[in-house]
Amino acid sequence: MASSKRKRGAQGSAPKKAKKVKFVSNEDETSSEINPETHEVTVPAPVSRGKWTNKERVLIFSSRGVNFRTRHLMQDLRTLMPHSKADTKMDRKDKLFVINEVCEMKNCNKCLFFEAKKKQDLYLWISNSPHGPSAKFLVQNIHTLAELKMTGNCLKGSRPLLSFDPTFDKEPHYALLKELFIQTFSTPRYHPKSQPFVDHVLTFTIVDNRIWFRNYQIIEEDASLVEIGPRFVLNLIKIFQGSFGGPTLFENEHFQSPNMHRRQLRLAAAAKVREKQMVKELQKMKRTEAKEDVTKDVTADVFLTPADEKPVQIETEPPQVKVVKKKHKVFKRQRMQMARR
Repeated sequence: MASSKRKRGAQGSAPKKAKKVKFVSNEDETSSEINPETHEVTVPAPVSRGKWTNKERVLIFSSRGVNFRTRHLMQDLRTLMPHSKADTKMDRKDKLFVINEVCEMKNCNKCLFFEAKKKQDLYLWISNSPHGPSAKFLVQNIHTLAELKMTGNCLKGSRPLLSFDPTFDKEPHYALLKELFIQTFSTPRYHPKSQPFVDHVLTFTIVDNRIWFRNYQIIEEDASLVEIGPRFVLNLIKIFQGSFGGPTLFENEHFQSPNMHRRQLRLAAAAKVREKQMVKELQKMKRTEAKEDVTKDVTADVFLTPADEKPVQIETEPPQVKVVKKKHKVFKRQRMQMARR
C-alpha cells in the first residue's frame, strides 16, 4: 500500500503528458494533428500553472471590543486576499509581542492586526513577522462592501493590481510602506486558492498626509474602473524597526490623537458658549446704561391752558347765617282725614 501511494504521489507531482484520443478524421482537418494510420488525435497537455514559490500568508484578526463595521471590514479583506488566515480575538491584557507567536503557530509571515480602544477608535498594525518592520495607523472613514452598494463585482480570489501614488517614491518612509503593502496585499502567483485573472485594482493614494485605500473593478468592455469597496483611510502614526515594537524609525509629526481632537472640539464648544454669555452681559449693561431715572412726567403739562388772574379778596366778617324755613309735615292720620273729605 505504501509503495502504491508513493507511485501515485510521484505521478501526481510529475507534469502531465499529451494524451492520444481516437478520433474519426474529417476532410477539413490537417494531417499534422491526426495520425492517418491509427486515426488518433494528439491533444496537447494543459498549460502548467507553475510552482507556488511565494508563500506569503497574512494573518487578519483583531482585539476584543471592535464594532460591527470593523468585523465586516476584516471579512471583506479576507475575501479579497485568498492568502489570508483568520484567528480568534486577542485579549486586551495581552501584550502585542504575543502576536508574533500567534503568527508562528498559524505559519504566517505577515499580519494585519486591528486594535480597538475606547470602543470608538480603531488602530491598524501592519507587521512583517517576526523580524519587522511594522507600522501603526489610525483607521478612519471605514466603508464596507455591503455598506457601499456600488455596481460592480470582481471574481473572488483573483489577483489584484496594486497602484501607488508617485509620492511613495519620493519619501523614504513612504517607500518602506510601499514595499510593506506590496508584500501584504498582493496575492502570490500560483496560490492554490487564487484565480489566474486580474480584474480589480487596489489603489493607495496620499492626500492630506493620509493614505487612502480604494478598490476598483476593471470592466472588460472599455477597461474603465468602477469602485466596489471596501474603502478606508490610514493615518500613519509610527514605523517601528521590529515587529509590534522596537526602535522608532519614523514618527508622523502631523498626527493628532483622537483624544486631543475630541478635547479641542469640547474646548471650541465651551468657547462658543462663553462668547454667547459675554455678548448677553454686554447687551444687558448697555440697556441699563441707556435707561434714565424719570422723576417728572414731561407730558403732564401738555393740555394745560393759561387762565386770567383774579384779584384776591380777603373776607374779614363771617358770612351771614341763612334761615331755612321748615315745612309743616302732615302726619298720616291727618292725610287720611283729608282724603276722606
